[in-house]
Formats: sequence, C-alpha cells, structure tokens
Amino acid sequence: MLDADLAHERDYVRGLYTRLDELREEKRRQLDAVRRAGAVGSMQNVSERDAFAAMYEDRLAQLDAVEDRLVFGRLDLDSGDEQYIGRIGLSTDDLRRLMVDWRAPEASHFYQATAFDRQGVRRRRHLILQGRDVKAIEDDVLDPELLDGSTHHEGEGALLAALNSKRTGHMADIVSTIQAEQDRIIRAPMPGALVVQGGPGTGKTAVALHRAAYLLYSHRERLKSAGVLLVGPSSSFMKYIERVLPSLGETGVVMSSLGRLMPGIAAVPEEEARTAALKGSARMVEVVAAAVANRQRVPAGDRILDVEGYKLLLTPRQVRRARDKARATGKPYNEARNTFVKILLRELTEQLQSKVEASSVGNNADRSYLAEDVRQSRDVRVAVNLCWMPMTPEKLISELFSKRSILDAVAADLTGAERELLHRPADAPWTEADVPLLDEAAELLGELDATTGHEAARREAERRRDLENAQQALRNVDGALREQGLDGVVQAEDLADFQQGGETRLTAAERAVGDRTWAYGHIIVDEAQELSHMQWRLLVRRCPLKSFTIVGDIAQTSAAAGASSWHRALDPFFGERWALEELTVNYRTPSQIAEAATRMAAAAGLVVSAPKAVREGRWEPIVDSVAQGGVVDRLAEVLPEELAAADGGLLAVIAGEGLLDEARDALRARYGNRVGGGAGSFEQDIVVIDPREAKGLEFDAVVVLEPAALLDDVHGKVGDLYVAMTRPTQRLRLIASRVVPAGIEA
Repeated sequence: MLDADLAHERDYVRGLYTRLDELREEKRRQLDAVRRAGAVGSMQNVSERDAFAAMYEDRLAQLDAVEDRLVFGRLDLDSGDEQYIGRIGLSTDDLRRLMVDWRAPEASHFYQATAFDRQGVRRRRHLILQGRDVKAIEDDVLDPELLDGSTHHEGEGALLAALNSKRTGHMADIVSTIQAEQDRIIRAPMPGALVVQGGPGTGKTAVALHRAAYLLYSHRERLKSAGVLLVGPSSSFMKYIERVLPSLGETGVVMSSLGRLMPGIAAVPEEEARTAALKGSARMVEVVAAAVANRQRVPAGDRILDVEGYKLLLTPRQVRRARDKARATGKPYNEARNTFVKILLRELTEQLQSKVEASSVGNNADRSYLAEDVRQSRDVRVAVNLCWMPMTPEKLISELFSKRSILDAVAADLTGAERELLHRPADAPWTEADVPLLDEAAELLGELDATTGHEAARREAERRRDLENAQQALRNVDGALREQGLDGVVQAEDLADFQQGGETRLTAAERAVGDRTWAYGHIIVDEAQELSHMQWRLLVRRCPLKSFTIVGDIAQTSAAAGASSWHRALDPFFGERWALEELTVNYRTPSQIAEAATRMAAAAGLVVSAPKAVREGRWEPIVDSVAQGGVVDRLAEVLPEELAAADGGLLAVIAGEGLLDEARDALRARYGNRVGGGAGSFEQDIVVIDPREAKGLEFDAVVVLEPAALLDDVHGKVGDLYVAMTRPTQRLRLIASRVVPAGIEA
C-alpha cells in the first residue's frame, strides 16, 4: 500500500508541476506579445507596453518563487474528496481546483484538525519533496476506521525532520509544519493589536512572517495599496528572515530594523545604556516640542533693516504678534513659518511704501515692486531667519544635543547629569535611539517647503490619474491579447501600480520606504519587548488604524528602555484594544538545554515562561571552567570538537563586549573567512556575536563565553545570558573563568 500511495502522489505532483510550467509559459507568451510591439507609438503607448511587461515579469517571479516544495500536504475528507495543500492555489483552464493555497479558509483544517476534533478530516498526509519528486509520505490518521493495518501512521516525522535539519544562515518557512496553536494566531482577525507572547524556540518569528503572508492574502484589496510593515531588532535579523516571505509568494512587505525607519538615516546602536533609556522615555516628547518652540524667537530689542537705502524698523512687538498668529494656525513649524513670514513682509512693505511715498513728489506711481524689494533684502532675510529659521529634523536634533546652551534652555526638567548624557559632538553618528526623536521632530516641523505639503492629497490625485491611464491602457491592449488567445484579463488597479514604466515604476512597498508619512495598513513588530516608549510612538504614528501584530517575550528584554510588562508598554497607545495570545511549545531548543536555561533564569530572579520542548537532544549542556584569562584559549581548543558536532551546520560564539573582539581575532587567525557575524551562511559557518545581535537567530551549536558577565545586572535586566543559552538547536557549551551562574548545572 505504501508503494502504491507513493506512486499515486508522485503522479499527482508531476501534474501540479506541469500546470505550474503551463502558467509560466502562458505568462512568457503574454510578455512576448506585449514586447513585440517594440518602442514605437506615443509615449503613452510605450508606457502601457512597459506597464504590462512589468506586471507579467512580476507574476513570473512569483511563479518561480514557489518552485521549491510547491505542494506539501493532502487532506482526505469525510466527503470522499482529496484536497491538496500548497504554496499557491492552482486550477485547470476549466477552473477545476488542483491545489488549495495554504492561506485559504478550507486549508486551515490541515493545521488544526486533531483526532479529538477532526473537522471533517479522515487523514492528513505530509508530502516530503526533493526537487520535483515525492521522496516520502507521512500520514496522520484522524479517523480510527482507517486504522485497519494497511494504513501507515508516521505522526510528527515532518516536523521533527525540519527541526533537526542544519541551519543555513537564512530562516526557512514553516508552511508545511505549522502547528495548531501557531495557525490559530496566524489566522486571527486583523483589527486591533494582537500580542503574541512566547518563550525561546516557540516560533514567534515564523508566526509573524506567515501572518504577514496570510493577511496579504485575506485582505489583499486593503493591504496591497497601504502595505504591511515588518519591524525587527537588527539588520542581521532582517537578513536572516529576508527569504521567507518571497518563498510564500509575497514581496509587498516593507521589512526594516528600528534604525532604518527614518528615510535617509542609517542608525547605529546607542552605546551608553543610560542614554538609550533617557532618549526612549516619554519625557523626550516635551524636550523635542520645547526645542521646536525655542526656534521661534522674539528679539530683545528693535532692529534697523536696510532695504534699498531706506531704514525700516522691526520691533519685538511685531515679531511676537506675527509669531502668535502663525502658531494659532495649528500648522507644523515650517508651514506655520510661511504665515509668520507673510505677516512680517506685509508690515515691512507697508513701512517701505510709506517712506517711498513720503520722499516722492507724486503718489500715483506703481509700487508693486516694493514687496519684492523687501523679500530680497539681505537684512530682512537675516532678521526673519533669526526669529524663525527653516528647520530640518536632523538640524534640530543635532543642535539640541551638540549645543549645551540649547539643551539647557529646553530641557530644564532634566537633571544636569541627564543633560550631560544627551550632550555629544555635532558630527556624532545617528543612533537607533535618535530615530524616534527625529521622527517626533519631523512631525512637529512638517515639510521644509510648504509647497510639498499635503502629501496624502498629492498621492491621491496621482492615484486617480494613474487609474484613468490604466483603464485606457486596458481598452487599447487587452483586446489585442484576447485576439491572440491569451489571458488578457487585468484589473485597472493592478495595472496602475505598474504604469510608471521601466525602472521608474515603484511598488507600494517601495514608495512607503522613502515616505515618512506613509500610513501602513498593518504593522508586525518582532522582539517587541525591546521597544522604548518613543519607538512605540513612532510605530503607532505609521499605522493610524492601530492594526498590529506584536511578537515578543518579556523575559528576554535586554534593552535599557525596553518593556517590563506588556500593559506598561502598550496601554498608553492601545488602551484596551489589544489582546494577548501565548505560544506554549518550544520547537527549537532540546529539552536538556531549555531546562538549564530556565533553571538559570529562575536562580537569577528572572521570571520566564517555560514552553514545553518537543524533543530531547543528543547532548547535555557542557560547562568548561578555566583559569582567569583562559577563556579564549579554551575556545580555540574546543572549537574543532564543536564544529564536528555541528556536522556542517552553523556555530555561534556569543560573548559580551569584553571578549568579543579577542574571540573574533583568535578564530579568524585560524579559520580565516569562515568566521563572520550576523546569522552566518554556508561560507561563514562560524559567527561571533553579542547577545543583542543574537536575538531571534538560531544556530546548530552555540559556545557562550564567560556566562557570569552576561548575567551582570547592570541595567535591571538579566536576559542576555538567557537569550544566549536558548539559541542552539542541538548543542550548547559554556566556558567560564568566573563562578558559573547558579542553575546551569543540575
């Protein structure tokens, strides 16, 4: 029976790949048909051709992305039907369904059905593919009537095979092995904020990514134009997960680390934890607002201005009145400045006109030029700018921190020591803690040139124009495609997204990256426990509907401004509009390692959730105690053994700042280019990183250097050692010259 079943599945899967090839060929023919016209005709015709070409190219890219493991499951239903589950939906030309998209409602039974709640499913079959061939099949039999001796039952083989596979430096999707509690969260309703709390190895990141793909499938109309933003803790983390969504057929998600959320700014980590905590606190809202107000200055005394030889008087009263009227408009700083400037220029022009008329014989001459004389006067421009200077967010925050006089003037509620933490040179690099402050400043300042304001209205007008052009393009081109027997059915909205033509066309995601004011339809935040109050303020501004998926583990908080509870972090922004779900199963970490990490955390006073590990490992955690100064030497000695145990997988050395550079240098001297950072790769199978960069990553084997140093409670956090100990999927070794933290050794 097993051989017959395997042969049947191989035939069916070959048919699915044949259909995939047919669709690819169809899109290639459509692409060729559009391109055959060549670059002829009007500019609109060329643009239309390029728009269709780009659309077909994108569809081909999507079809190519699902080549690997196209289909992974089959459901045998009470109705007698067989339902295949895969990465996309496939049908024949006459609309007979061949395969169901894993995100479709009916596919949920593949992940949620159990023997106690069959949901109409008699058997769930896992198809294990190698290339385009079915290598093996594994059945979960849910209906006892099928257990007649001829039916094989393999249970969780597919899941365990995935868990035991070697790490590659890139996260793999879990679409074929999503578990019931994960699937429930992935398919949860979109409105409001959903918090997914889970300990190490529970699949929080995988759930977040697959939820992004599911929401784009289920709410395509809304999210295609608004977009989805996925925020992670570091650039290494973003590189680690970058291939998952394309493998699920989705490329429209903006993925960004916290330090890249301000267009044009590439921020570095904040080195001083106390500074990061201060910059992340709610008090900085008032400091930034005061810094903006401080740039609206009233001079101490009268000022004489020279305009074409005439002396004009600018008084503090005039400036104060113009400032108050400009502020009363409620507009952002730079836009309100236009009102301020217009009022002063009008009053100064009236002064000039009076002086010119008093010195002239006749009073009937055209003197409209006087307003331009006032506007072009150097004295006037200097005086107006001294009172209300045009300002960029970068200039405002840079001068706030680099000029002690400004800092003292606007941050009087901060202590002298706190102001000293903020003070820095003007050429200091931007840090991750600065990004929310820059965003706050940008919100208060508005556009530097008011003529570029009202960005949302401008985008809406452009969208209407693009839709009109797209509709005309469809009338011109769609009929021609139909005459050739090709599928020319295209929505005007889809074509409008490509109507910019050639290299200049931008997707919604690409437009969103460069637009600080972009309003996303949904935001997914991973390692959310690390976010400060100011970072949450930035993100909520990016999604006015407050539709969020928030993923994290309070026990792993290590950022100085991070959260100590979800209520404290989220209530100021979401009120009661958030719900908590918890993942309870640890899929990554072998039970021996998970238990050691949990014991250590408990002994250190860290309250952690203890998700149940689904498997035992081959090794107990190894602890090497060495003499003072011998940690790196011992690392060099044991690394060959650890690499052999990893057996072609990835190995991470995790250390604090004091040992990081020494360990990296020692290993590079012996292993050369095999030593890298971040999540690693096939070429760099040894990585040396700190616990902060290790967040969210996983490795086959991990060596932790000087665990007591990672446990030091410098900022009220003890999560770094817990994070480091829970990164391995197979093997953990700790090398210590200080006392080994309690709980690690049973």
